[in-house]
Amino acid sequence: MSSVWVVAAFLVVAGLISGLYERTAQSGFEAVVRAQLYNLINSVTVDEAGTLSGVPNLGDLRYSQPLSGWYWEVIPASANTDGRLASFSLGPRKIAAQPTELVPFDMQYRRDYRTEGLDGETLYVEEAEVVLDQDNHAARFRVMGNASVVESDIAAFDRKMALYLGFFGLGSILVNALAILVGLRPLTGVRRALADVRAGRAERLKGNLPTEIRPLALQMNALIDNNRRIVERARTQVGNLAHSLKTPVAVLLNEAAAIGGEKGRIVGEQSEIMRRQVQHYLDRARVAATDGAIARTPVVPVLDRLLRVMRRLNPGIAFDQRWAGDAGGIVFSGEQQDLEETVGNILENAAKYGRGRVVLRLDAADDDRFRIVVEDDGPGLSDQEMAEATQRGRRFDEQSAGSGLGLSIVADTVLQYRGSFRLSRSEIGGLRAEVTLPRAPGAPMS
Repeated sequence: MSSVWVVAAFLVVAGLISGLYERTAQSGFEAVVRAQLYNLINSVTVDEAGTLSGVPNLGDLRYSQPLSGWYWEVIPASANTDGRLASFSLGPRKIAAQPTELVPFDMQYRRDYRTEGLDGETLYVEEAEVVLDQDNHAARFRVMGNASVVESDIAAFDRKMALYLGFFGLGSILVNALAILVGLRPLTGVRRALADVRAGRAERLKGNLPTEIRPLALQMNALIDNNRRIVERARTQVGNLAHSLKTPVAVLLNEAAAIGGEKGRIVGEQSEIMRRQVQHYLDRARVAATDGAIARTPVVPVLDRLLRVMRRLNPGIAFDQRWAGDAGGIVFSGEQQDLEETVGNILENAAKYGRGRVVLRLDAADDDRFRIVVEDDGPGLSDQEMAEATQRGRRFDEQSAGSGLGLSIVADTVLQYRGSFRLSRSEIGGLRAEVTLPRAPGAPMS
């Protein structure tokens, strides 16, 4: 912004100087022509016959050079006056005067105007009508100066001024930019320290910070500590709630089994629904508690561990893993447990309904996100079923064990991390589940 003001100031200064120089040059030029008019008037008389006479010498050689743009002329202004006097530069040629209707004389019988010269130049004309003697012999005196030369001088001055001010302004901007860079250098260190904290490489702002920045660093460290305490307190409360509810729900389920009969079945079903709902909302609360927390989880080790478990639990399913490029460098910007639960639920769903093959893919979606795709060769889902699959408790296979919360938990977890979850038809015949999640800053692209 300061550079913009510097440029604006130079433009204003250039305009003021240019205008001042133009007015000074024009007024000086006009004053010279006016003085030469008075000199011409004092150099001309009439003889007894009323004929103009005199040998004016205006002291300027340009009046002797043909087509120089500097001319003078004296012509009769009354019927009793004859003759004509003109500068050598004008000779017998004539320059038309402006009609008095357009440019009238003032109270002193003087006027000035601009007209075109013999060589196409612009002439500034000072003109006066003077009575030369007591017999009322009158003459019109005209002195013409080359205004184009003055205009050229003004244009040349403007070009030089623009050049000099341009160099000076550029130098000022460079000095200003250098001062800003030097002055903001401490903030670069703070930015890097914050990037380290956000990427999980550091827990606090560290380093020898300048005195001006130190209060900011202290406030940022206090904010980080407070955020960490809030997250830990939320985790503790969620864990306490889970433990406090686990036992009563288990008792209800046991008592329902002991009661037996229709009433026991109803109590057992409702207790199981309550257990599922509690588990679902506990999972959501845990994810919400970690939202905004600083965590880094390497993705490939988590996927390898989940695949080993799935292969042991599902020996009849062939799990095919495909890591794209430098997938080993992808780091999830979030909690490991959330990544395990998200991918685990999808893999479990694919293994349950796949006929014999499950494919797990990992690649980088862009600089800030990575993609996990799970495909199976099962029966898949219709478009309507895929739209309903992420609804809480929605199940399409009532014969298999499960709560119907798996894909709903996946959708909620991904939403908390501002990612995306999409179901579609797989190329190998079944369901294709695609999840995109945020990747930690500094992780290499694949």
